Amino acid sequence: MTGNNALRRAIITLAIAICITGGTMAASSSENAAFRPPAVPLVTCDPYFSIWSTADRLTDEYTKHWTGTNHSMVGMANIDGKSYKFMSPWGEAPAMEQISLKVLPTRSIYEFGAGGVKLVVTFMTPLLTDDLDVLSRSASYIEMQVSSTDGKEHDVKLYFDATTEIVVDRANQEAEWGQYRLGGTEKLRVLRMGSAKQDILSRAGDDLRIDWGYLYVVFPDAPENKGVLNSSDLTRGMFTKDGTLPDGDSMDMPKAVRDGWPAAVCTFDLGKVGTKSVSRLVTLVYDDIYSIEFLHRKLRPYWRRGGWNAEDLIRAAARDYPALKKRCEQFDADLVRDATKCGGEKYAQILSLAYRHAIAAHKLTVDIDGTPLFFSKENFSNGCIATVDVAYPASPIYMLLCPDLLKALLEPVMQYSRSPMWPNDFAPHDVGTYPLANGQVYGGGATQMENQMPVEESGNMLIMLGVLSRIEGNADYARIYWPTISKWANYLKEKGLDPEHQLCTDDFAGHLAHNTNLSLKAIVALACYADMAKMLGENQLSEQYFELAKSMAAQWKKMASDGDHYRLAFDQPGTWSLKYNLVWDKLLILGLFDPDIAVAELAYYAKVVNPYGISLDNRKPYTKLEWQTFVGTLTDSRERFEEIIDPIYKYLNETPSRVPFSDWYWTTDAKQVNGMQARPVVGGLFIKMLSDPAMWKKWSKRGS
Repeated sequence: MTGNNALRRAIITLAIAICITGGTMAASSSENAAFRPPAVPLVTCDPYFSIWSTADRLTDEYTKHWTGTNHSMVGMANIDGKSYKFMSPWGEAPAMEQISLKVLPTRSIYEFGAGGVKLVVTFMTPLLTDDLDVLSRSASYIEMQVSSTDGKEHDVKLYFDATTEIVVDRANQEAEWGQYRLGGTEKLRVLRMGSAKQDILSRAGDDLRIDWGYLYVVFPDAPENKGVLNSSDLTRGMFTKDGTLPDGDSMDMPKAVRDGWPAAVCTFDLGKVGTKSVSRLVTLVYDDIYSIEFLHRKLRPYWRRGGWNAEDLIRAAARDYPALKKRCEQFDADLVRDATKCGGEKYAQILSLAYRHAIAAHKLTVDIDGTPLFFSKENFSNGCIATVDVAYPASPIYMLLCPDLLKALLEPVMQYSRSPMWPNDFAPHDVGTYPLANGQVYGGGATQMENQMPVEESGNMLIMLGVLSRIEGNADYARIYWPTISKWANYLKEKGLDPEHQLCTDDFAGHLAHNTNLSLKAIVALACYADMAKMLGENQLSEQYFELAKSMAAQWKKMASDGDHYRLAFDQPGTWSLKYNLVWDKLLILGLFDPDIAVAELAYYAKVVNPYGISLDNRKPYTKLEWQTFVGTLTDSRERFEEIIDPIYKYLNETPSRVPFSDWYWTTDAKQVNGMQARPVVGGLFIKMLSDPAMWKKWSKRGS
């Protein structure tokens, strides 16, 4: 490494390790930009408790789980005796006019109007990366704020229901319900629903929804607030007609969910409402009791680690809302401001949509010794849990906002890799099928070699471990698993420069030998290993591996060159691909590759871009969302970065595939290719913010 590179590397390490205080200011005007998300996050806590709107207007379709199965929530307002709907298409009541929608990192805010009244509905999930206790709570909020727009007073009642669809996998399963009051300071009314069978952690798979644990619909216990558990067909019909509800709960249970669609229902009589706004709050809480089975031990959600139960969570969620609302407003403003500064208003809007999406594709649990374990789910790509080549593209959001979550993301893989269950000298692909993390299932399991991803996963782990060490300023975490990590480095030393016929993370494209981008990953990973070795005082080992990486980088340039760009595979002239793994050479200031490689690649991508983005490679015109942002981060030009981001924004704004946005789509028509929606990998969109050392320093320290 040259002296200049060593100095620059020291500067960035110091920048990440030392905290500075970031100022606050109002969110940028990107909040107000016209943007039509493919799907709007409403309730986004984890892969099971995840409810979205997939329509332009909240009344156009029923709300859905990310899989597309209805998880219905219905909202109505009775204004001066006339009922209107503002959420779901149910019934004959007219829809309120949807005036606006803003999607911010922790909040989705709808504004409606009808009958001389304005209704603002805010869906807030406080996924605050500087507070893991709050982030881990499966609690989400719906605040409804009403005011007069014509200067007159209006009689207003509000209606909300959530159906038992949310607590079962299939609508033919039976549910049961009940309600109670919580006294004390909070004074809460609690409506509880759950499946009748309660088979906790009995199944694993992809297109599955939770069918154990309990959903709680919580609201203030006051005379003007009513709550029942009954057929939603009945309750919606009565409210639509005259603003009333049945006198009591249905006792006909357990009952199949599709039989009358039982629901937890609450209404709020606001009385006379004038120009001063009046608000009401519904809190949704899901207690899954046990979340994940890891190496055959059942893990609690992280919020339960101190002995908490559902009542503790309900009380805390209700009590903390005013403070959490302020914190979320400030967090949103700060993140939008810095994202705009880094990549422009469209980039900030993309990150605002991606934020809850990325985090809610994981579950934060606690191990038996108190260690946090953060499990990802491969949503609609195969259902695997703790997948290494999902963690890798997802990791930039945690590298930026919460290094502790990055460590918690790595920990299940490290524990499994060190155990006798994993017999190989390279890193695994996964730790099971969600929510059962009892050993790799992909490619036939741990002992079948044909569909393993040895270079891919070993490189991914070394890079993530290397970045974690840079952020923390030490390799203490790597030291715990150093023999395992060293096996991976040795594998890449032998196999990394010119990989054999094997899969990479883009496995949908099939096996490929001599993959140049996979080779890039191996070379960067070896430098990360050298970096960690130096932190551990193993200077000779560090020098050996860094010189090896430098030598391999020089060979790579000669082997991959194809005139004005670099090949898809070393032995395939006339080909090209996105060299997204090159980004770490820049971000970590490793100095391995000549700068003109990135310049040439970026210039070539500008020649082959399609209306909705740059294809993954020359073989087919599909692409991956996060990899385009990785290559966009290679440029120091704001203008060039925005040229790469603009087609991604256009894709999200125009795609006909109305799902929590797919990371795999066609660059020619913006359609989803197949599956791959609501996946953790959108966390990779945050990588551009790592290119500003001061910004990276500020946010990573804030989230520590």
